[in-house]
Amino acid sequence: MTERHVAVVGAGPAGLAAAEAALSAGARVTLIDSADQPGGQYHRMLPEAYDAARPEALQHGWRAFDRRRRRVLAHPRCAWWSETSVWALERPEPEQPGVPLVHLLRGPADGDGRHRSTLRPDALVLAVGAHDRVLPFPGWELPGVFTAGAAQALAKGERVVVGDRAVVAGTGPFLLPVAASLLEAGSRVLEVLEANTPGTVARGWSRRPWQLAAQTGKSGELAEYTALLLRHRVPLRTGRAIVEVRGDGRVEEVVTARLRADWSVVPGSERTVAADAACVTHGFSPQLELPVAAGCALRPTPAGEFVDVDDDQATSCPGVYAAGEITGIAGAPAARAEGALAGWLAAGGDPDARALRHLRRSRNQGRAFAERLARAHPIGAAWPQWLRPETVVCRCEETDYASLCRAAADQASAAARVAKLETRAGLGPCQARICGPTVAELTARLSGEPADRPVEGLPAPVPHRRPVAQPIRLGELAAASPEPPDSAHPSNSPFQEPSS
Repeated sequence: MTERHVAVVGAGPAGLAAAEAALSAGARVTLIDSADQPGGQYHRMLPEAYDAARPEALQHGWRAFDRRRRRVLAHPRCAWWSETSVWALERPEPEQPGVPLVHLLRGPADGDGRHRSTLRPDALVLAVGAHDRVLPFPGWELPGVFTAGAAQALAKGERVVVGDRAVVAGTGPFLLPVAASLLEAGSRVLEVLEANTPGTVARGWSRRPWQLAAQTGKSGELAEYTALLLRHRVPLRTGRAIVEVRGDGRVEEVVTARLRADWSVVPGSERTVAADAACVTHGFSPQLELPVAAGCALRPTPAGEFVDVDDDQATSCPGVYAAGEITGIAGAPAARAEGALAGWLAAGGDPDARALRHLRRSRNQGRAFAERLARAHPIGAAWPQWLRPETVVCRCEETDYASLCRAAADQASAAARVAKLETRAGLGPCQARICGPTVAELTARLSGEPADRPVEGLPAPVPHRRPVAQPIRLGELAAASPEPPDSAHPSNSPFQEPSS
């Protein structure tokens, strides 16, 4: 039997589990990640120069992760490609169905001497994760405003605090580990604000409470985070949000307000807090550039669009599997179960193996948790009331809310594509990764379209529809240096020369 080659993109909980399962099934694995070490956001590691003496004290499930990491990276059939980005996926011709050609860019991000290569695996597992979604509010473009994920990444991966006096705000359980990371790194967290009201949160989590019995690990984490906040006397307030940030050249004040269930501001409830950092997150947006480039179908949900997979984690694209947060925001345990299932089956493992029953059960429990999470922590429909005419909605191009309103009111530029060109919203360096969902929603509202339906020319997945998924220099595109054979597999290298 020919040894299958499985490429796994992403080395977080889902990707690492996929690599381990594919190796167990007898496949040859290439594990690809843009970071220099595996772990993703959940197990972000300190640089080797100042590695933690006791990393288990900083991370949940460290020992199990460390064992898995060592097994995978030391395996003779695994090639670990760190600091490597997948900048494009090239679909095969329709008459020749197969796995997309993987275009890689190897080397540190923004570094010199990066070079291209291509990879044509027998199967592809996409486990690229998600990033914070942040809703705009007056002052959010000031230095000192961070996404919660970025603040946590600096605290966990660099032991750098984003400020001495920080406010953590938004919605969802992710607020708690972010606050914990900041406290452990030495920052003072003034308060943690959950935008949804106590009633909304309680209704979401209390529905079918018996299902929570399967999430005992998360209950333990919640207890630890709660105890940490209590020790540091950090208040956790529900039904309150950051609605404005002020300062001369950087964050100096944070304005919070009490919200109704629809996230409209309760008049007179505003309160000003002296702070030098605001860490905000309003849920997550899956990184769909690569799945969309591969041709994977998406499925709409109340929490947004995600990659549509079957019971085997297979996508609509032959030979392409998806796992982790691109299929739904369900947490690390569910991501590991999805990754293991995807990796095993992508490698041609026995589809009737007994272990798959447990993986599918864990995966299904994770999906139920994701649905509960979306109900307990939705984004309120009235959040645009926070905006002012001068509020920036696209930070890359400094497009303000008034510009969107003028474009929507002008019949000549009311079409979404025309409005996008006129306002420049979504055309900056991030290519709408941050502002895309927000601009799409605001454009729909201003145009009188239903906010939950794709707008002509600017549907929700448009920020992900691009032939180049990651930034690449023209010189790197023009270079034609062949990739040397992979030392881990010298007799049967999967690497090819760059395509012209």
